[in-house]
Amino acid sequence: MTPIEIKELIQSIGLPCTYYSYPVKEAPPLPYVIWYFPNSSNFSADDRVYQRIDALNIELYTKNKEFELEARVEAVLDAACMNWDKIETYIDDEHMYQVLYQLEVYINGE
Repeated sequence: MTPIEIKELIQSIGLPCTYYSYPVKEAPPLPYVIWYFPNSSNFSADDRVYQRIDALNIELYTKNKEFELEARVEAVLDAACMNWDKIETYIDDEHMYQVLYQLEVYINGE
């Protein structure tokens, strides 16, 4: 996948979304999605990166526990044949839930 295809996939969830973070005090009302590439685990051969493999984090933020929204995110990821794991956290300071989906994606092109 290309980063553009990943962006389009995340947009297909149907919630406001952005890469990495919203500017301070400009986040939309909950729920929304943040996505980013926190690191890579590339496959190397012949002294070069043969296949770019990036970690992809997709964070769903909600005011309340939203099983239906989680199911929507998971359906989009499943339809794209993406293997994912998730971690849920309640952020006390912000009074909201964060559901983190962790994936690895093969990046082809820009």
